[in-house]
Amino acid sequence: MPSAFNFNASPFDALTADEQRQVRDHVDVAYFRQGATILDVGAVPTHLFVIIKGYVTQFDGDEVIATYGPDDTFDGRGLVAGKVSSRFVANEEVVAYELAEQTVSDLIAANATFGALLFSDLGQKLSALAQRGGESEFQSLNFQRVDSAYVRPAVVVDASLDIVSVVRIFQQERSTNVLVRDTRTQPSRLGMFTTTALQRAVLSGRPLDQLPVGELANYTLITVKPSDQVGDALALMLHHAIHRVVVMEGTEVRGVLETLDVFSFLSNHSMLITIRLNTARTLDDLATAAGQITEMIGRQHRVGNRVHLIARMVQGLNARLFAHAWRLIAPPDLVANSCLFVMGSEGRGEQLLKTDQDNGLIWRDGYTPPADLDAICQRFSDELARFGYPECPGRIMVNNPAWRMAASTFAQTARRWLVMPEGDALMNLAIFMDAHAVAGDAALLDDVQAGMYALAADNDAVLARFAAAIDAFGNTSGWWNRLLGDKGQHMNIKKEGIFPLVHGIRSLAFAHRLRETGTAARIAALAERDVLPQSMAEELTNALHLFMNLRLKAGLAELAAHEPVSGAVDVAGLSPLDRDLLKDALGVVKRFKVLVRQRFRLDAL
Repeated sequence: MPSAFNFNASPFDALTADEQRQVRDHVDVAYFRQGATILDVGAVPTHLFVIIKGYVTQFDGDEVIATYGPDDTFDGRGLVAGKVSSRFVANEEVVAYELAEQTVSDLIAANATFGALLFSDLGQKLSALAQRGGESEFQSLNFQRVDSAYVRPAVVVDASLDIVSVVRIFQQERSTNVLVRDTRTQPSRLGMFTTTALQRAVLSGRPLDQLPVGELANYTLITVKPSDQVGDALALMLHHAIHRVVVMEGTEVRGVLETLDVFSFLSNHSMLITIRLNTARTLDDLATAAGQITEMIGRQHRVGNRVHLIARMVQGLNARLFAHAWRLIAPPDLVANSCLFVMGSEGRGEQLLKTDQDNGLIWRDGYTPPADLDAICQRFSDELARFGYPECPGRIMVNNPAWRMAASTFAQTARRWLVMPEGDALMNLAIFMDAHAVAGDAALLDDVQAGMYALAADNDAVLARFAAAIDAFGNTSGWWNRLLGDKGQHMNIKKEGIFPLVHGIRSLAFAHRLRETGTAARIAALAERDVLPQSMAEELTNALHLFMNLRLKAGLAELAAHEPVSGAVDVAGLSPLDRDLLKDALGVVKRFKVLVRQRFRLDAL
């Protein structure tokens, strides 16, 4: 065998040295002329092919399913099934390695990761990658269990205990908190009293030796399980702007995980950015903190952290950044009587690198905004641009009067989007469905959205027009022929993969009145209601996270090259493994679009 066999290409990079020798001993080289059918439907395959030179197209009938180039393998699934289900044709002269079926079977039996990467579905491939001992994400402490970090023993006191006695416990235990058990309720409830609450107790003016701790305890606890990951615990702290979570196994308290202990356990510095955001006194302070977010994202990605966890952290940081900026710019009465919200991928918690502003403002009916509202909103948009969030080309921002109005007017506007779906109305509706409150009274946004869902859920014609946007951008089936052999062209993964997946899920959620905002949460809710098969739900979630990861990787590379972030991916420049995963993910989207078309009868439109 030629010595040039590329063992760095997937799935052969999963083989041991002995298994690589086995490949070398049993591989041959084959040649196919242009136009030759290498494998046909129904054939019994005898070899696994690894392309050295040329390109091979996979057909399902007359439809192109995928194109394979150098270092790609085919048809592993046919070998396992004992029968080929597609037709494989040489686009041009093809030179390929042939690895005999028995050798492939022996390798699969000896190496489960090799087998999973060769013929499994997207989810199994990603699981196999996660289990590789050498994968960087296993070196990332974010993925360690919560109980592998330092979980402080919990001190539980009765709600009737006085504050002075609690302070003595603080001194004895060198602690800043106690858990409070209130047995007056049925069932009893558990809360927390911290040094922050102690300040309120002192300022209350009441005798501390007569003040029960239960009166000042916070009974809305944020909890994690010992088996949860440290990174997930950190994301919760960021989202809720708290400094500790309670570790519980069922109803049993295992301890308290504090941010100070997480600091020494994680290397991502996201909590440090949160502290800078919380303590910022000026917009310049906020700009400094905002400038560190992208660096944190790059660090998280380099250590192998999961992309959806990075996105959750980014959503928490951005929300605090936007809310603090709004409070520094807007007068207190406007903040109190309105709701500032973000939309699009930011609202869904799927945004990573900084992108266009998508935000709006609802104020309470009967409230009169300040006379200089235009200037306030323009300054807010200008400051976000200074923080690195460019203005939206479509002007979906608070500095546009079309995206700021009283609650009743906003409700009427949403109804108009529904009943008169002309122009950008349905896209505005889709964007608004993803709205997430970041400052002010969130109930104002919730009430407007609730009325919108109630009006649309039983209107099949509106829902069908809404869902039809899944076909707004091109078709994935032609990408592989156009791109694999032509470096320099790029795939817009947002249009080809993310948008049809996100909007299809959004349409199903709209039809079933599901109020979840994030795509993964919507998928889980749809599967729970048997709207989606569980297997498809898992595939869609895996595909979404793969798309997000590839876009993030491409965006970070653009930043490193001092180029503007486009999110476009050079498919020909991807590794064979990433190309394989991308093909699988686009196949998942293709099957999902068929389900959406059937559900909303889009062929009849």
